[in-house]
Amino acid sequence: MAAQLLEDKLNCAICLGLYRDPVTLPCGHNFCGACLRDWWGRCEKACPECRGPFPDGAELRRNVALSAVLEVVRAGPAPAPDPGPAPGPGPGALCPRHGRPLELFCRTEDRCVCSACTVRECRLHERALLDAERREREARLRAELEVTQQKATQAETHLQELQQRSSQIQSSACTLASSVSGKFSSLLQALEMRRDLVLKGIEAAKTQVLAQAQDEEQQLRGHLDALDHCGHRIRDLLEQADDRTFLQELQLFEPPGPLGPLTPLQWDEDQLLGDLNELLSRLCGLLLEDGGNSRAPAKAADLGPVEAPDPLTPVLSAVCPLRRKLWQNYRNLTFDADSANRHFYLSCQDQQVKHRHQPQGPARPSSFELWQVQCAQSFQAGRHYWEVRASDHSVTLGIAYPELPRHKPGPHTDNIGRGPCSWGLCIKEDSVQAWHNGEAQRLPAVSGLLLGVDLDLASGRLSFYSLEPQTQHLHTFHALFTRPLHPIFWLLEGRTLTLCHHPRAKLPPGPREETSALP
Repeated sequence: MAAQLLEDKLNCAICLGLYRDPVTLPCGHNFCGACLRDWWGRCEKACPECRGPFPDGAELRRNVALSAVLEVVRAGPAPAPDPGPAPGPGPGALCPRHGRPLELFCRTEDRCVCSACTVRECRLHERALLDAERREREARLRAELEVTQQKATQAETHLQELQQRSSQIQSSACTLASSVSGKFSSLLQALEMRRDLVLKGIEAAKTQVLAQAQDEEQQLRGHLDALDHCGHRIRDLLEQADDRTFLQELQLFEPPGPLGPLTPLQWDEDQLLGDLNELLSRLCGLLLEDGGNSRAPAKAADLGPVEAPDPLTPVLSAVCPLRRKLWQNYRNLTFDADSANRHFYLSCQDQQVKHRHQPQGPARPSSFELWQVQCAQSFQAGRHYWEVRASDHSVTLGIAYPELPRHKPGPHTDNIGRGPCSWGLCIKEDSVQAWHNGEAQRLPAVSGLLLGVDLDLASGRLSFYSLEPQTQHLHTFHALFTRPLHPIFWLLEGRTLTLCHHPRAKLPPGPREETSALP
């Protein structure tokens, strides 16, 4: 009790704690040196307790006796520490700085403080009572707990929905895969049945025609034997020296009768195929059309095909991997002068053709009455690629069988793609049209100045490409090509077409090479 009273007497009136470096004023009151100087920094130089003035020029002196007493008090026995760690100040916890009960909470420093702390260290901080601060923080924790529970509920709901959706997707994928597998199995079965039916029809037609050919061959051989026997008999009569014998035997001679009419062998490929060509063309167009290389950007530079206009100089062209691959089957073609319309003028070693208003003479027997010209080369097997440079739009390029009519059908000036024996791509100012069998498919407008044609006879595919400013797939025809095919072109008056020649192109295969290339 006495120690407590002594400690109370040794407290500074400003900080309410034990004196630290105490100083004495002329009035006799003692204060902490730092507390007094801080006080005078905010107020007049006077005693904080009695308001007694402090003489000007006087200096604060340390109270030596009081300092010694404070050292004795501070050296006294310290309270035993709590052996167990406590999460926070308990009911009897004391301030570690001032030894007073922790009754307040400093929100600025986020710690419990005593009343002495609020006068000195925390005098400018935001403070609150411990129970009030706890109630406020408990309310925050309860709100946070409620939010946490709501989030947990939402997460569980999302987890259930995700699991349910995953299960639905797995079930749907299995069902879809089974359905697609069944569809393709049915499709393959139908294709195999149609293939077997067509092959049986071809085999039956072949057997019938060959049987007819064999019968007529036997008939012709018998007639040849009869003629041969007749020839020998005539030579024997001519060698007979006796006139009477010659005349008697001549009366018995009877020449063989005339050969009966032979029935022409009926073999029509188009009739045997029926609508199979059109069916496979549409089916291949749906299933085999490859757009993956349709818009491949040009990246690398390479030596491109040489165009025919003078001077014949190489042209550096941007080449993408697709075009470089197509060059593996490049063919250097020339125009067939005998097939050219009489308004067409060929030049540059038959690599360039121009349509002029003035005709150059009478039409040849094999020339087109239409504004068309075909190439001197034809293809029956293998894969072939060529490129064409056009001066402007309103041109058509394609392929055709040899029997493509050369006369003018009514008002049209071309017949490329108008019937079943030709396929063509017409480049117009505002669009591109793919023609076959009289039907046109409209395509978006593109640059048609440099064009490429890829003919794959093995797979029955004819593809067209626009090559400037980048390689772009335009259209692909799918068909069963059964006869030799000629590249063919139509151009409007004033237009010029040039067949581009590649310096490393392969020569077009001859008939023997094409035959050996057949599978």
